[in-house]
Amino acid sequence: MNSLINHSLVKNIFTLFAFPQVSSNEEVVSQPALIKPAEERTKDFYDEVHRYLQAHPATKHIDIYLNDVNGAFRGKRIAVDSLLSLSSGCYFPQSVYAMDHEGKPFSQAAGNMEFDEPDGLCLPVAGTLRPCAHDPEHNAQLLLTMKQSDGSGYALEPRVVLENVLQKFHYHGLYPVAAPEIEFYLVSKAQQEAPAQGCFYMPVPSDYTAFIEALEQAAADQRLPLSGIVCEAEAGQFELNLKHAKDIVGICESVLALRRLTSIVADKFGYQANFMAKPFSHLAGNGLHFHISLNDSKGENVFASPAEALNEMTQLCLAGMLQTMPAAVAVIAPHVNSFRRLRKNLNEPLFSSWGYNKRSAALRIPCSDDGNRRIEYRLAGADVNPYLAMAAILTGMLYGLENIDSDTLKNSALFAPELPLFQNAAIEEFQQSQYMIESLGEAFSRQWVTHKLSELAWFETIVTQEEAVLSR
Repeated sequence: MNSLINHSLVKNIFTLFAFPQVSSNEEVVSQPALIKPAEERTKDFYDEVHRYLQAHPATKHIDIYLNDVNGAFRGKRIAVDSLLSLSSGCYFPQSVYAMDHEGKPFSQAAGNMEFDEPDGLCLPVAGTLRPCAHDPEHNAQLLLTMKQSDGSGYALEPRVVLENVLQKFHYHGLYPVAAPEIEFYLVSKAQQEAPAQGCFYMPVPSDYTAFIEALEQAAADQRLPLSGIVCEAEAGQFELNLKHAKDIVGICESVLALRRLTSIVADKFGYQANFMAKPFSHLAGNGLHFHISLNDSKGENVFASPAEALNEMTQLCLAGMLQTMPAAVAVIAPHVNSFRRLRKNLNEPLFSSWGYNKRSAALRIPCSDDGNRRIEYRLAGADVNPYLAMAAILTGMLYGLENIDSDTLKNSALFAPELPLFQNAAIEEFQQSQYMIESLGEAFSRQWVTHKLSELAWFETIVTQEEAVLSR
């Protein structure tokens, strides 16, 4: 891989607002255990391009992109003639992973204009060349991933953060399996009220039928593992179900791709797809639920057990997630609005700790046969970056496996500590959790705190109309 990275990067400055290239003694190297030679990867990419263009001969443009810390797509459009040249990479600013809510780098937002924004080499992610929802006959899209000068993943990229956590599981001979569920509201641009349908309503209102069929077809065209679309209880609220997958990084990428695809298809039908955690004060929020289990090296579920008698592996993972949950909230509830979904009022949480077949639980043991035992993590909102949410969730499971023993389990390890109900409190919990910081990476964690404190400070400057009314 080093032969592809024949360039010099700007010397990195380890400050709060810098874009660090992390040394090997600070971060776990994110490269997978087996790395294909550069020539083989180039051939695989050429083959992927050849197959795609054979199936889509009218392609004219490709949208190449990275996903920032909020899960937004950041990139540019290139001509199809330039596609093959991406085998040796292209460059984007490392500040893509240090942007505020307006898409401005923190260095600029903080007034530190003296620091330049170094570029990072970006390479295609295999298997992500897909039709674009905008004119799929002529436009494609391709995900990129950023590399450091030694070929390892860039420490501030959310995808890399998750890869690093997964490496620790693989070291223990464990392989997570997950299936996400994403909730969203479909709101008509012409009228803000949607017809009520009720939870699991079968005859979907005709207003939505064309949209759902178009979304299913577009997801199939992009090879996204969409397994079903479910009506939720609230008017105009739906849930997208994805298939269980062993490729944890890939399934998180599918969540982001499907979220964007849903918004684009909705717009074509005169709707807005709203993935905010709590878009309406009087209605239920939108969650991103993960059904998670662990396989051993033979592909067998280590959680397999009767629901009423969870085995020790399941209990250890539950206990670890509960113990790290106060710190994890800072990641799985990334915005001020996210916390509106997590509480009934200013003092009472909406979700309890854990339970069997209990939807009010943060950690739910769903109904299943013994061999398919799993944990459903229900705390994250639909607005979260799935790479980071999964990294925080898996860190909790890893904490339980590495730091909790049988004796600790017997001493109330499955009782959850109090969860923060406001963002500033969650950030404080995160800063105090050295295990979470080390798992997600020192450099990423520093920048995440900076990111969230900056957004919170911006939010506090806003004067709302409601404040004016209360002040009269």
